[in-house]
Amino acid sequence: MKIALVGIGKIALDQHVPALNASPDWELAATVSRRGTVEGVEAFADIGAMLDARPDIPVVSLCLPPVPRFEAAQAVLRAGRHLMLEKPPGATLAEVHALCDLADRQGVTIFATWHSRMAMAVAAGRDWLAGKTIGGGRITWREDVRKWHPGQDWIFEPGGMGVFDPGINALSILTEILPQPLRLLSADLDFPANRQAPIAARLTFSQGISADFDFRQEGPQTWDMEFETDAGQLALRMGGNRLEVDGRHIQGADDIMGEYPALYAQMAKLVAAGKSDTDLAPMVLVADAFTLGRRNIAADFNF
Repeated sequence: MKIALVGIGKIALDQHVPALNASPDWELAATVSRRGTVEGVEAFADIGAMLDARPDIPVVSLCLPPVPRFEAAQAVLRAGRHLMLEKPPGATLAEVHALCDLADRQGVTIFATWHSRMAMAVAAGRDWLAGKTIGGGRITWREDVRKWHPGQDWIFEPGGMGVFDPGINALSILTEILPQPLRLLSADLDFPANRQAPIAARLTFSQGISADFDFRQEGPQTWDMEFETDAGQLALRMGGNRLEVDGRHIQGADDIMGEYPALYAQMAKLVAAGKSDTDLAPMVLVADAFTLGRRNIAADFNF
C-alpha cells in the first residue's frame, strides 16, 4: 500500500523512513516537508498539493510537531485518506476528538500511535501484572533534550509539551499495563525562566505510583519503571524493552528497538479491517498534570 510521510525531520528520518523501507506492507510514495526530503521519493512542500497530485496514495502518516498538525490532519481526512499520527496525536484533546469524529464521518482509519507501547517487553509486563494488586511504583524517565531534539525550540513553546514529549511515552506504557486505571493526584512542573513548557516534572498518582521526568540528563539515558505487587516486583527498563521480575531478567534486550515497524504493521491491520485506534489516556494524564501542576521557575535553558 502506498503511503505519504509528512514532516521530514529527525524522528521521520531516524525511525519512520527505515521502518517503511523495511516493511512488506508499505511503499513510501511521497513526502511533504518545507525542507526535508527522502532520496528517490517524490517530494512536495504543501500537503494540499500532494493530496491533489497523488490520489493513488490512500494513507498519510503525520510527523509534524503537535501544534501545526491539526490543519494537515483535517486536510488528509477530508480528502478521504487514512491517517496515522505520531505521538502526541495533537496539541489539545478537543482537536483530537474532532479528528476522530471527522474520520468516523469519512469512513476512514485514524491511528493515534504510542510507539513505546510497542516496546518488546510491554505486552509481557501487562500480562504479568494482570490480576495482581499494585502496592506502589516508581517511574524514572530522564533524557537529554539536546540529543533527541537538537535546536528544536518548538518543544518549549506552548503546545510543545516540554518534558512531557518523552514523559508521555512513559504514561503510554503505564496506561497500557496497569490492571486498574489510575488518576493523577498532584504535579510539580519546573519551567525554565525563558521558556513556556516544563523541562522537568514530578508526578504523584493513585495506587502509590510516582514519576520523575527530566529533560536535562546527560550521558546514559534512563527510561525505567518499577512496581511492587502482592506477587513480587516487576521492572520495565530501557523504555519497555527489558522485563525484570524480582531482579531477574525475563525478556527483552537493551539494544533492539522494533517499535516503529510494529506501529506500521498495526496500521496496515487497522486499514485492512476498517478500524481505528485512538486511545487518549496518556494525553489525558498530561492535560491533568498541566491542570493540577504547581509551577516552579528553573534556570534559563538554551540549546
